[in-house]
Amino acid sequence: MGAGGAMGAGGLLPVLLLLLGAAGPLLRPAESAEPADPVSAQRSLAWGPGLEAGLTVPVRYFYIQAVSAAGRNFSRSPPGRTQFKVVIKALSPEEITRIYTPRPLDRNDGTFLMRYRMYGSVTKGLKIEILYGDQHVAQSPYILKEPVYHEYCDCPVEDPEVWQDMMSCPSQEPQITKDFISFPTIDLQRMLKEIPAKFSQTGGAIVHYTILDNHIYRRSLGKYTDFKMFSDEMFLSLARKVRLPDVEFYLNVGDWPVERRKVNDTPGPVPVISWCGSVDSRDIILPTYDVTHSTLETLRGVTNDLLSIQGNTGPFWENKTERALFRGRDSREERLHLVKLSKENPELLDAGITGYFFFREKEKELGKAQLMGFFDFFKYKYQVNVDGTVAAYRFPYLLLGDSLVLKQDSQYYEHFYIGLKPWKHYVPVKRNLEDLLEKIKWAKENDEEARKIAKQGQLMARELLQPHRFYCYYYKVLQKYAERQASKPEIRDGMELVPQPDDRDSVCTCHRKKPLREDL
Repeated sequence: MGAGGAMGAGGLLPVLLLLLGAAGPLLRPAESAEPADPVSAQRSLAWGPGLEAGLTVPVRYFYIQAVSAAGRNFSRSPPGRTQFKVVIKALSPEEITRIYTPRPLDRNDGTFLMRYRMYGSVTKGLKIEILYGDQHVAQSPYILKEPVYHEYCDCPVEDPEVWQDMMSCPSQEPQITKDFISFPTIDLQRMLKEIPAKFSQTGGAIVHYTILDNHIYRRSLGKYTDFKMFSDEMFLSLARKVRLPDVEFYLNVGDWPVERRKVNDTPGPVPVISWCGSVDSRDIILPTYDVTHSTLETLRGVTNDLLSIQGNTGPFWENKTERALFRGRDSREERLHLVKLSKENPELLDAGITGYFFFREKEKELGKAQLMGFFDFFKYKYQVNVDGTVAAYRFPYLLLGDSLVLKQDSQYYEHFYIGLKPWKHYVPVKRNLEDLLEKIKWAKENDEEARKIAKQGQLMARELLQPHRFYCYYYKVLQKYAERQASKPEIRDGMELVPQPDDRDSVCTCHRKKPLREDL
């Protein structure tokens, strides 16, 4: 993740160089340091958004790279129990706030991920000490002299360009560019007439949003709109960080993308926003509710978040069980086929259904597997990713592990798939799984190539699935949409305000200058 504040857009560069294994001016190529080679606190590296005051995300974090006294990056965990520790305090003794700082996560490749969650803001800044034993690491102590705001502080940056620079947002997101090709202009009046009638019958899952003056308003259309709690949560969080454009749109909170008309159809498609896309639909895609919610709830009891997974990737590659693993519900028939393959080829595949809902009559024949802790998945070298009702939302988590992902060909995709390539980041498997066993055998016979694909998939996932990238992505979708609106958004009949939290957790003093009402 790129650093914000004074580093601006350039702050992402050293991060990506290290994450992608490239050599840069600060970094030497990663080599295995000899076990006896000691860690040098001074030579070790520290970087990331948690060391910058201006970049606010629910859980702040930064990275530490262990470097030997000889100047080589460790590419494995240093021997013995990690001696890296972090102490974070308000810079002023007069300011007291609770900061949850668990131990750094060992990512098993010589890097460590440090997370901390603030339960209050500080106006005078923070002091961050990064230590190896009793020695300061890199430029420690890091002094953040500006106000540092916690997640629930309603203190948006008024200039979106400044905010995007602080967040090191990418200038382009290929999936967003692709999604908006079908919609050079957006006719709100047509949507008001058509979408409620077409998509929100009793079985519908459409939520109508208007964002006006950085306030969120919405009305539910249809019966199955409970998942609006996830979109509400993210839009509120985003509005606390940056002033959002005035925009009016329809969000599909159901599983399946809904707009299947092509551009040359009459009438053409309308821009419904969804969490999952497909090759035969025209929905505009946001990061799924799953990765969004896990990002917002990191360090609050959620185990499967995109940060904690990075410190729980199981044994080193050579010590993993050399079989493919699958556990999941019976949400697609191919998953039942997996269990049959597993029973016939237990030396290659361990697959089990943990809950029957769609094919209950098959439970007696196929049996029911016990639930596994997700971190235990990574005891296996190979992970089978098969669609559920739509794209399997475990895919980003599997990529972040240290196992090779065997991914079923699918018509469905999430917002980040466009950045992945088969045989570089994962191994593709045919839709009907007829070549799955062959691909597992290939991986066993080509262990080094399989390991490289697993590592490349992990590194790309670390880049694409950083929490700040989700905020950038949500903002850019709203921005692109707003630019194309042919009329002004309005608060429609039946809409209600979605309020920002007003409890003591949200209390803070915002030092950013807010424009006067008449200046807006």
